[in-house]
Amino acid sequence: MSTFADKLMDYYSGLTAPEGLPADVKVMNPYQNSDTVAVASTFYHQYYNDNEERYICFGINPGRFGAGVTGVPFTDPIILNEVCSIEHPFELRGELSSRFIYEMIAAFGGPELFFSKYYISGVSPLGYLREGINLNYYDIKGHKEIFEDYAVNEIRKQFELGISRRTAFSIGKGQNIKFLNWLNSRHQLFEEIIPLPHPRWVMQYRLKRKAEFIQEYVDILTQY
Repeated sequence: MSTFADKLMDYYSGLTAPEGLPADVKVMNPYQNSDTVAVASTFYHQYYNDNEERYICFGINPGRFGAGVTGVPFTDPIILNEVCSIEHPFELRGELSSRFIYEMIAAFGGPELFFSKYYISGVSPLGYLREGINLNYYDIKGHKEIFEDYAVNEIRKQFELGISRRTAFSIGKGQNIKFLNWLNSRHQLFEEIIPLPHPRWVMQYRLKRKAEFIQEYVDILTQY
């Protein structure tokens, strides 16, 4: 019987880009890299080698120093090595959002406990670049028209992994939750979507209050 990890790796292997992207937007698909596929498979079989139901947390889309390299959302090469004990060939370069998420995971009780209950994805599972710089899906002109059917189809595919349709979480209280709520109102994907502060916003603009925002995550996520 296929596990959550098996089904997830099959899902990632079949990812395609949305149609209608502007010509100056480059798609970043880390799962076309054999090293990334091998590392992501190791990660998911380490933490998701079962068939338990999990809640989904939606980031925005992969960034070029985190999931764009490792294939695992909010998990940079340093974290992969030092926290998850997974060897890899990638440059040991960090990402602010990854650091926050794994400090939160430590406060929650550690990776084994957190990943037994939660799965982190993205509204778009693929990343985007413009002139070599990370681009959020919602900053692409016409994003609603481009990403509505695409995002809904990708979310529905992930339901088949074993994702709860009761509650989902938005990693980001701005444009990400706004788009997710709009999708949900039109397609009834979840009973509720709860917003959480975006790690990069915390690390860049509210660093002195980091512990407060980590506690906000823990207080909310331990209720489920």
